[in-house]
Amino acid sequence: MDSTHSNKQVRAVILAGSYDFGRDPLASRLPTALWPVGTRSVLERSLEHLKSQEVKHVTICSNSDYSSYNRSSDAGSQSSVQFLRESVPLGTAGCIREAAAGRSDDLIIVFSASIISPPQIAPLIDAHFEGQSDFTIFFNPAPADLPRGVVPAEMAEIYVCAPRVLQCIPDKGYCDIKEGLVPEILRAGGNVRAAVLPHHAGNFRDWQGYMHAVADYLGRGPRLEADFGIDSGSSVQNVWVSADATIDRSARIYGPVVIMSGAQISKDAIVFGPTVLGKNVRIGPDSVVVASILWDHSEIGRNCDIRQCVIEHQAYVPGNTIVQEAAVTFRPKGALAGSLSSVSQVCSSSAGALVGDFTKRKTRRGGPSGMPHKARTAGGLLLFGGLVVLAAFLWSYWRGLADLWHIWQRSDEYSSGLLVPFLAIYILWSRRRDISQCPITPCLLGIPVFLAAQALRLFGVFFMYGSAERLSIVLSVWAMVLLLFGMQLFRKVFTVLLFLCLMLPWPNRVQAAVTLPLQHWSTVSAVFCLETVGYDVVQEGNIIHIGHTSVAVAEACNGLRMVTAFFVISGLVVLLAKRAWWEKLVIFASSLPIALLCNILRLVITAAFFTVLEGEQWEKVFHDFGGYAMMPLALAATVGELWLLTRLTTVPARDESAIISRRRV
Repeated sequence: MDSTHSNKQVRAVILAGSYDFGRDPLASRLPTALWPVGTRSVLERSLEHLKSQEVKHVTICSNSDYSSYNRSSDAGSQSSVQFLRESVPLGTAGCIREAAAGRSDDLIIVFSASIISPPQIAPLIDAHFEGQSDFTIFFNPAPADLPRGVVPAEMAEIYVCAPRVLQCIPDKGYCDIKEGLVPEILRAGGNVRAAVLPHHAGNFRDWQGYMHAVADYLGRGPRLEADFGIDSGSSVQNVWVSADATIDRSARIYGPVVIMSGAQISKDAIVFGPTVLGKNVRIGPDSVVVASILWDHSEIGRNCDIRQCVIEHQAYVPGNTIVQEAAVTFRPKGALAGSLSSVSQVCSSSAGALVGDFTKRKTRRGGPSGMPHKARTAGGLLLFGGLVVLAAFLWSYWRGLADLWHIWQRSDEYSSGLLVPFLAIYILWSRRRDISQCPITPCLLGIPVFLAAQALRLFGVFFMYGSAERLSIVLSVWAMVLLLFGMQLFRKVFTVLLFLCLMLPWPNRVQAAVTLPLQHWSTVSAVFCLETVGYDVVQEGNIIHIGHTSVAVAEACNGLRMVTAFFVISGLVVLLAKRAWWEKLVIFASSLPIALLCNILRLVITAAFFTVLEGEQWEKVFHDFGGYAMMPLALAATVGELWLLTRLTTVPARDESAIISRRRV
């Protein structure tokens, strides 16, 4: 291969993407390519980097209105910057095809716009030619704590491709790099090679990855404008402060920290790095900011604790609040908005404290290990407030909760309801990572839900419907989650909240309507099974005469206990299994026939063994043991059902040799 290409013969393709609705609260409001790093956006930094590398031809691909990228393109004024808007999805390889525009003599470098520390171009080209590759995929270096020889799994989203690779891309339509272009290159006899970058490219997809990338960038010594200088009053040397930033003498700063133009840090505030304070950011008195990024014109109130957060442009965090591991979107400063934001941040801090106990905190750069005294005080007050709310709920519903406890203790049919709250907590624990990523915003829709719960409670009290009072407990929990934590988190945990309904006993009328039919059906089914296996059976009402033994199918043996208990088990399996929604629906719906069949099997085995067992004590022991043994059997039936669904819906994989790459001799 010819390795005499200069950077002027290189065409750069930047995949800028668009708004990312639903997955990230910040990306749904601002494309990640326009997120700030210091005084410039990510895209602007990439264009400046390409200009410094003398790359003359740059194409920015986006599937949204590219007018929002025009300001960032000013940095590449010395380069030929073109915009390619995807009116229909083209795929990453399709963007390469359109950006090449028929030119077959330029080496093409493709990388994501969401890269904070793009590497030098020359080493990429050298690695491409040294490997005699048609298409080179670059990976970020492995973390230092991994053993040598371990190939890093994280792709840097940077590719170098030879001009002839364009022949492997279809002339029209959608084509992706990983699933479309790379296999086509290999089928055509080309060579695909992997290479490792000298340092992490700082690519990211969400606000957590953005924080880690910025922290890595600050740790390696950022390149800032001449307006920034080293703060001589800080305890460490890696604190960069703009000339017109205002810092109170009592404030304490521990780097790496970048403080931009117009930022204000008030009295007794503490800032721990890695942190970036954007233009005109205000930190209130006695507040603590730890490992966070505050965008321009955002404001933190008095006595706040902000930890590992990204604060959006012009967002306001009211005083005396704690926010941990969250992306705070725009909240205007005002009376009503401030009160709603206070409720939101109180809930965020409570959830953050719980999630913080459940998850391991991961930070690239460690600050002082001890929590400041003021942060501990605020956390203690917040914990006290949470205990007050919990105490108020328990006091209000103490009678209903005590009634539930007595039902669980004395009723065999609903004793499994005692496990439901603990199982719900375990399910939330298993989903703690997804829940911790949800933004915490109050939703006023919780107010009518709470009023409806209280109206249902008053209806139950007035007309003496205990089931209505008990149902209002669950509805009140729904309302509090919706009101305090917001709709997005409510959707995340809705199935768990629905699972709480299984702890409630059925209404008396419903139970009375199904008890006798279930008892009769269980008796008839047991008689049929016994006759099928050869026993001489005579049925008299709900009494089965088998030989010289009579077995009474009591009301407690009607199968309702098995049904309620197995509803709880199947609900747990459905919430923990990672299957399609229709598969979960099939599993939960099948819990009723499985429970009834297990109950019939228990009756058949019990009646058969009563013909050979002697002694009332042994009969009672076997009767109870048979009931307990059916639960593992029912669970095994569910596992078998999962296996069967997998066999029916998953295409068997064929073992074939896979060609990773081919080298020309």
